[in-house]
Amino acid sequence: MLSARSLFQEILDNDESFRLFCSIAASGESQGGWENARIAALVPRSERGLAPKITRHGADEDKHGRIFHALLKKRGLSPVPVPADTDYTMILERHGIGLAHERLRADRPLTVPDIVTYLAHSRVTEQRASEQMALLRRYFADHPDVGRAVRMISGDEDNHLAYCHEELLRFAAAGHGRTIQRTLRACALAEIRIYRDVSLAVMAHMGRVLGWPRAKSALLAAGIHVVYAYERAAGWRRMVSLRMPERRNALGGPATPAPEFA
Repeated sequence: MLSARSLFQEILDNDESFRLFCSIAASGESQGGWENARIAALVPRSERGLAPKITRHGADEDKHGRIFHALLKKRGLSPVPVPADTDYTMILERHGIGLAHERLRADRPLTVPDIVTYLAHSRVTEQRASEQMALLRRYFADHPDVGRAVRMISGDEDNHLAYCHEELLRFAAAGHGRTIQRTLRACALAEIRIYRDVSLAVMAHMGRVLGWPRAKSALLAAGIHVVYAYERAAGWRRMVSLRMPERRNALGGPATPAPEFA
């Protein structure tokens, strides 16, 4: 029977598919680390209190990239080049979601609207990351190889999402509510389309690596399209709501160190 658990297990059990999975994940996390580091360096003077939290966010993302590389090393594997059609982070950037990399490379302070855009983009993408890691934690929290990594990354993603909610609510109270809702909606609708396309690409690459029969690949593709149809109709709304999180000041301390993988 085809299920999320059996699909992930198949990917984890095969060295080549595991290499591809970890390489894609590490690349996206490392890119997120760079983006947050640049944003922290360019925060406007009026919002300098946010800089340590943004720095912590970036440090967490860098840590996740190192964790995925460590998982590869533990199995005696090296990373592989990330196929362009699976590069979720860069595809979002090319479609104008979040702050453009050209802007982040300039040594010019960001504006408050730029920070609102960053937080809205992060609120949407961290929702996705939190949900994905919760799924992996559900099935593999006790896995002998990836369990510790899954638990740590999942906790971090939940913290990132809580931080986005809290800071966006602060900006909304300061008069940015309409801009926040408009930006969240645009980001969410773009993200669900890009997530669909990237998911189809990842499954196509995995199918070739694992030798899936055409019927299995078609079934998985159909499932991805069903998820997209739901998200396009109503599911996107979960990405734009804002509520005060139970975890207050979730990024108020230093990043936790990555676990050792012997």
